[in-house]
Amino acid sequence: MVNQQANSTKDIGFTHEDFAALLDKYDYHFSPGDIVAGTVFSMEPRGALIDIGAKTAAYIPIQEMSINRVDNPTEVLQADETREFFILTDENEDGQLTLSIRRIEYMRAWERVRQLQQEDATVRSNVFATNRGGALVRIEGLRGFIPGSHISAREAKEDLVGEDLPLKFLEVDEERNRLVLSHRRALVERKMNGLEVGQVVKGSVRGIKPYGAFIDIGGVSGLLHISEISHDHIDTPHSVFGVNDELKVMIIDLDAERGRISLSTKQLEPEPGDMLKNRDIVFEKAEEMAEKYRQKLLAEAEGVTLEEIQAEQAVSDEETETSAEFVDEAADESVAEDSSDSSEEW
Repeated sequence: MVNQQANSTKDIGFTHEDFAALLDKYDYHFSPGDIVAGTVFSMEPRGALIDIGAKTAAYIPIQEMSINRVDNPTEVLQADETREFFILTDENEDGQLTLSIRRIEYMRAWERVRQLQQEDATVRSNVFATNRGGALVRIEGLRGFIPGSHISAREAKEDLVGEDLPLKFLEVDEERNRLVLSHRRALVERKMNGLEVGQVVKGSVRGIKPYGAFIDIGGVSGLLHISEISHDHIDTPHSVFGVNDELKVMIIDLDAERGRISLSTKQLEPEPGDMLKNRDIVFEKAEEMAEKYRQKLLAEAEGVTLEEIQAEQAVSDEETETSAEFVDEAADESVAEDSSDSSEEW
């Protein structure tokens, strides 16, 4: 009986080649770009071997273990740990696939920043480097760039390294690997929560350009365009202002999306040209002129002219005076009647 079993097994003739062919028949085809589950079964100094169910163990090099710098594979992976891996390259000559965790983190990071941009969220990040163009930060592990024109800070750009900044998204482009942010817009948006059109604020001149002056109003910059300095013609803002000049300005526009605040002294002039002749009178009467500006805005919003509002106010004042006179006359008549009644009784 034993001999029959031995002969039967021998007759099967199942060789190593047959076993390999059977594996090939049921082997799953792995392709670059696939995300698969794998188990760490061997740690190496500069990588790890991963069992993903292929004929040969896959390999993940240390530089593909994270979006961030990794000095030792044990910082990311542990033996027998099971997790997702991205298939980075096809099989090499030894039939081994190369895996990546970094690619998965990148995909999810871009998905996250796109979501944050859609929500118009404000994020925070530390500046880790600066260059001639601006500053570099990391958002969700991705390298982001803040253009110099979108850095709102009084300190030198190189002194920003290590600073934690609030930021808004300007551009999120995964295909071009571009992540551009704005510090200025985040500050302006926060500052705008306490500002409104028609409001008078104090500020100082921080920069002068041919097209206008940049005014610092509590840590954020607003533009006083040359056309909004005075009703009279101005050749250049340099002829009116100097850097660090203190002044009062009125907010005429708030653009949160673009992070811009537009200012005016022209609208505060009691008489055309006062900013050039006597700016002190402009600042002295700033609130009074701003109130007239706000009334004008309100009238325009309601489809009523300022003259109509002033006419209604005049009518209201007349009615008030007439009512007061009527009350006084009635009171006098009442006193006279009381005196007459008292005389008759007496």
